[in-house]
Amino acid sequence: MITTDFVPGSPAWIDLGAPDIDAAAAFYGAVFGWQAQAFDEEMSSYKAFRLDGKTVGAVGQLTEEGARPAWMIYFHTPDVEAAVRAVEQAGGAVRTPPSDASDEGRFAQVTDPQGAQFALWQPGSYPGIEAADGPGSLGWIELYTTDSKAAQDFYRSAFGWTGQDMQLPGGGGTYTMVTPKGSPPERMFGGVMAVPDMFASGKTRPYWHPVFGSADCDATIALVRENGGSVSMGPEDAEGVGRLAVCNDPAGAEFVVLTPAPEPAPAT
Repeated sequence: MITTDFVPGSPAWIDLGAPDIDAAAAFYGAVFGWQAQAFDEEMSSYKAFRLDGKTVGAVGQLTEEGARPAWMIYFHTPDVEAAVRAVEQAGGAVRTPPSDASDEGRFAQVTDPQGAQFALWQPGSYPGIEAADGPGSLGWIELYTTDSKAAQDFYRSAFGWTGQDMQLPGGGGTYTMVTPKGSPPERMFGGVMAVPDMFASGKTRPYWHPVFGSADCDATIALVRENGGSVSMGPEDAEGVGRLAVCNDPAGAEFVVLTPAPEPAPAT
């Protein structure tokens, strides 16, 4: 689960790089009920997404040359310079060196050895997202990669994550659930899965994507389609997980919608 009491290596922030931030705001507003609001009058090209008054992420103008519309996951660190060094020592690369985001914090954008992009967030006055693990907010993240073991080795070295393997039904492969260093199993926040066939053509690189909660997966998927998005998988039921679908917004950014399975009734 994603929480807002951030610890080193846990997801702390998420933003969308979009070619048209107003179009993105309209889509996600229709699907999740998010309201887009500029952080200040001088920064109209970067807006917060808020749900019931709490920030759940942001959207910014896609400016990086050759970049595709996508969600970016930021991981919490108390020292962004030290985290960048750890990323480099583990074999990753730096795309944007440590930089100030006003007095709100410091960030850096990096890439793992398989090519998946992510970012680092050292909070100043702004810790990160204000709501998580509920309908319309971030509840899980996933890495699709070419080599799960190599990816796990990298993130273990860079962040100290621990992993727990589970076998997917029907011979679907191994899914590894990851937890921040020194945290209990209930702080698992994401999964790593090798899907090498997806990247065989070289047109797509490994990537992280977000999983947003929904009270009714099918109703949310209907809104995705009605507002110009598409569904590449599902909706379908995953035993012990819930009902989910893999979606793309109108610009092509991927995300997952999940209605979690009910908690098992306590033993009597």
